[in-house]
Amino acid sequence: MELMVSTFTLAITSALSIIIAQAFNRVSVNYISMIIGIIIALIPFLNRQVAAFDSEIFMELIVAPLLFFEGQKTRFHNVRSNLKKIISITVVMIVLILIAAGFGASWVGNVSLPVAFIIASISTPTDATATSAVTDGLKMPRRVNASLQAESLFNDASGIILLNMAILWFTNGYINYGQTIGDFIYSSVGGAILGLILGWAIIIFRQLLMRSTLNSLNAQNLLYVLTPLIIYALAEEFNLSGIIAVVVAGLLHNAETQQSILLNSRQIHMGRDLQSLISEIFNSMVFVILGILMVRISRNRLGNHFAWQWILVGITIYLANVIVRYLYSLLALKYDHHEATVFALGGIHGAVTLSLALTLSGTFLGRDNYNLIIMSEATLILLSMMVPTIVFQFILPHQITDQVALQTIERVRQEMVKRAIKEIHYMYLPQRVKKYVIYMLLTQKKAIPFKESIKTLLKTINYPEFTPQEQYLQRMAFYRAFEVEREYLEMIGQKEIRYRKYILSLYNDVLLAESLIIEPEESDD
Repeated sequence: MELMVSTFTLAITSALSIIIAQAFNRVSVNYISMIIGIIIALIPFLNRQVAAFDSEIFMELIVAPLLFFEGQKTRFHNVRSNLKKIISITVVMIVLILIAAGFGASWVGNVSLPVAFIIASISTPTDATATSAVTDGLKMPRRVNASLQAESLFNDASGIILLNMAILWFTNGYINYGQTIGDFIYSSVGGAILGLILGWAIIIFRQLLMRSTLNSLNAQNLLYVLTPLIIYALAEEFNLSGIIAVVVAGLLHNAETQQSILLNSRQIHMGRDLQSLISEIFNSMVFVILGILMVRISRNRLGNHFAWQWILVGITIYLANVIVRYLYSLLALKYDHHEATVFALGGIHGAVTLSLALTLSGTFLGRDNYNLIIMSEATLILLSMMVPTIVFQFILPHQITDQVALQTIERVRQEMVKRAIKEIHYMYLPQRVKKYVIYMLLTQKKAIPFKESIKTLLKTINYPEFTPQEQYLQRMAFYRAFEVEREYLEMIGQKEIRYRKYILSLYNDVLLAESLIIEPEESDD
């Protein structure tokens, strides 16, 4: 019951964040979500509705699907052709960050090297969701953006392995290099292999279903949603990297999607809608949770005498991350100074980092060490989000704002519908059918006042059904209207290249409306 109430509360607040974000289009929805999470944690009644954080549930039910969907946006060919670069970023650079941050934290925080390296290892994973929050509305250099996306997909596994190494160092008093390297190879390579095997098995099963009489759209979609959960759980059961397994499976599903667009268009379209829905809700939910956790872990800790210690340690590990990332991208990746700066600051840390920190136990670490780790990582997360949010505004070009684009597209929409209605007036149609089609086209451009639409809705309840002949003429009228609209959008799309993304979205809306008109009703023979 507690888990159900927590899920309901987080889902509602996530949806609320997305709605509020529409009114503040200059502020990323992720920041709004975090603020709402903070507010929930500060109100005792609401705070009690959200259960205590469970890192395993968080990683499997939220992070795994998000990484699976992120992987699905990336072509497998791109990963394979850049594998050497990805390994360089997610292994070599991560180890260098670990060394610099570990020794820096030990010196500044006056803590033992094992504790310092635990702090440093947790600071290595970056978060694609957090990065998108910081770069929203800005144009990122293409190859830098590709590197940041690849890094965020694969470096979680590196961070987990290094964290296990540091914990064993703290427990045993020495570093077992052989075991660490062996664990890394077993976990990462094994996770990739399992992701390939399970990913291919699920894809083959889905493809066989598509080509059989047993195919069910709803069953296929359920299997699609469950895929990352199943793969992650099985990988973790064998002590393999569930993160790498779901990412690799997502890469394979990208290829399946490309191949199956015409084979099962309805399935692919609905799958993309599900992916968009789940990604948007879960992305918002991640930052709601982050805001709640920030308040919960800071209570009863901000006022103690260790405050300056964890602030300094948090600043130190952040600077170590930024400096190493800058130098590595400059020297190893051959970026210029601007690209290196963007890459260095673009390694944003988010809920995954905090989740790793909360997997630790204060029992064997000691209360002071545990508090230091939690609060220094919280400081790192805040710095990694705040600094680039400010700096990127000055060093990155801005995209066309949604507000400007929406104003332009609204003018396009008005003209598009105007042309369609004009075409309907030229058609020979029964007056009842013509009136209905024109009314529906007016709703397409939101020209019907709210009160009038409610009145029409009430009338529709008792409105007599069209005869079969009228239904046929109605469909023909809509087909012609949509054809006129598409022709206009094609013409505008060739002229207004800057707004092509938004015009294509409007074009997609017209095609979707046409598909609904084509959809036979239950009463049709």
